[in-house]
Amino acid sequence: MKLWQKSIDVNQKIETFTVGDDRKLDLLLAPFDILGSLAHIRMLNSIGLLEKEELDALSMELKSLYQLAVNGEFVIKDEVEDVHSQVEFILTERLGEMGKKIHSGRSRNDQVLVDLKMYFRYEIEEIVKLVDGLFNTLIALSDQYKNVLIPGYTHMQVAMPSSFGLWFGAYAESLSEDLHALQAAYSVANKNPLGSAAGYGSSFPLNREMTTDLLGFEHPNHNVVYAQMTRGKSEKSFANAIAAVAGTLGKMSMDLCMYMGQNFGFLTFPDELTTGSSIMPHKKNPDVFELIRGRCNQLQALPTEITFLLTNLPSGYHRDLQGLKERLFPGIETIKDCLEIADFALNQIIIKDEIINDPKYDYLFTVELVNELVLEGMPFRDAYKEVGKRVEEGTYEANRKVSHTHLGSLGNLGNEKIAEQQKRELGKFPFKHVGECITRLTS
Repeated sequence: MKLWQKSIDVNQKIETFTVGDDRKLDLLLAPFDILGSLAHIRMLNSIGLLEKEELDALSMELKSLYQLAVNGEFVIKDEVEDVHSQVEFILTERLGEMGKKIHSGRSRNDQVLVDLKMYFRYEIEEIVKLVDGLFNTLIALSDQYKNVLIPGYTHMQVAMPSSFGLWFGAYAESLSEDLHALQAAYSVANKNPLGSAAGYGSSFPLNREMTTDLLGFEHPNHNVVYAQMTRGKSEKSFANAIAAVAGTLGKMSMDLCMYMGQNFGFLTFPDELTTGSSIMPHKKNPDVFELIRGRCNQLQALPTEITFLLTNLPSGYHRDLQGLKERLFPGIETIKDCLEIADFALNQIIIKDEIINDPKYDYLFTVELVNELVLEGMPFRDAYKEVGKRVEEGTYEANRKVSHTHLGSLGNLGNEKIAEQQKRELGKFPFKHVGECITRLTS
C-alpha cells in the first residue's frame, strides 16, 4: 500500500516506471527526513495536535531510526514507495495509531523539499571541507616552490617568466573564489519550506518559525507557493556551485597533464600514482588527472541539464522533478571524489627545478630587459623596439635573474592575503549553528 493509495492497485509496469531509482536515492535523504519529522512533531505538539506522551513516544522511535539512517542501516522495502512512506509505516507498526498522526499539516511535497535542503546543506559542508583541504595543499606547495621558475604562456607561446609558486597559488585563489558559488547555493538551501504542504499551506495553525529554528534554517520560505518553486531552484544553484569548482579542477588537471608530458617535462608523480601502456614500456600516464578533467567537464554541463529539465514547468509540483535527484546526486559524489583524489595526488607531486635553464626559454626574459632599459631612462616604446631589434639581430642575451616585488608577482605571491580571504569566506558559512541545532534535536 502507498500513503496515497485508495482501493485500486497500481499497474506494476506503471509503478516501476514512476518510482524509478527513488528508493535508492531516498536512502541518502533518510537522516534528513527523520530530522524533519522530529521538528514537525514538536511543532504539532505545540499547537495541540499531539499529546505530550505521543510526542515522547514518537521522538524516541524517530531518534532510533535516525541512528540507523546515519549508520547506513535504514532500509526502504520494495513494496514501499519512498523514505517518507517507510518512516511512517515503521512508526505505525511500532506505535499504532499515533504513527499516522505525524503527517498532519504537511505533504510529501514539503517533506521532500525539507529533506533535500538539509541534504544539500550537509553535502555543501562536505564539499567545502574538501575544497579547503585542497586549498591548503596548494598554498603549501606554492610557498615551497615559490622560487622555482617555469615558463608562462600566452597563445600557447612562451611569454614571460612564471613560477610554481604563482601557478599553485593561482588555483588556490580560484578555489577560494569558488566558495562564493557554494555560499550562494547554501543560502538558497538554508530556507525552511516545511509547512508549505502541497504548495498551498494548511488550515492548521502551523508554527513554521518553530520548525525553522529547530532545524537551524536561516528563515522560512515565506510564501508557500514559492516554497514549492524552490524545488529545482535549489538544485540549480548547487549545480552551478559544483560546476564552478569543477571548472577550477578541470583547468588545473589540464595543466598537470600538459606539464607532465615530455615536451614540457615540468613535473612528474611517483610511479605508483601513474599507469603504463600495454605496448610502450616507457609510459607514465597521468590517468588520475585525465579522469578528473573529463569528469569535471561533464560536471560543468550539470546546470544545463537541470535547466532543461525545469524549462517548461509551471508553478506547483510535477513528477518531472524526480529527475533532479537522478542528475544532481551523482554529480555531488563525483565532485567530492575529484577533490579528494586531486589533493591526495598533489601531496606527492615531484617538481623539476632546473626547467628555466633550457636555452629555448631565453625569450621569456625579453620584457625584463625592456623594463630594465625603461628604469635606466629610456621611453617604454623605444625600449620595446630596441629589445626587438636585438632579438632580430641575434644579439639579445637573457638575464635569468628576475626582480618582481608588486603584490601577486614572482617575488611577492600574496599567499598570506589569499589565506586571509579563504578564512573570511569559510567564516560566512553557518555550519556550526546548524550542527548545534541538529545535535539538540537528536539528543
